[in-house]
Amino acid sequence: MITKLKLKPGQRGTKKLAKEYGNTLVCVRYRYDEKIGMRFKTVELIVESKPWTAPTPHFADTDLVSVFIGFSDRASREIAKAAKGRWDPDQKLWLIQYGRIKGTELEKHIILMVS
Repeated sequence: MITKLKLKPGQRGTKKLAKEYGNTLVCVRYRYDEKIGMRFKTVELIVESKPWTAPTPHFADTDLVSVFIGFSDRASREIAKAAKGRWDPDQKLWLIQYGRIKGTELEKHIILMVS
C-alpha cells in the first residue's frame, strides 16, 4: 500500500472531514493498494493535548557538542571560531565545548547525537 497524497485541513478533498472533525483534524491521506485495486482515505486526529516542556539536555561545560551552522550564516561561524570550535568536514558540523557556547545563539543549534 502506498500513500500518494497528504492534504492539510481545508484543502480540496478535506472539506467535509474538516467540517466533521474541526480543529482536531491534522491531515487526510489517500492510500492506494494496487493488489486489490482500492483507494483508502485516512485521517489523522488529535485525541489529547496537554502542556509539555521538552527536557533540556544536560552537558558538562567540558563536553564537546555538535553544532550545525548553515553555510551562509557567517555571524554564527565567527562565534564558533571565537569559541575555539573545530570544523568536522566528515560530519559537516562544528565541534565546540559546551561551556564556551552556553547562553549564546549557538546553543539552539546543538545537534543531539544518538548512539
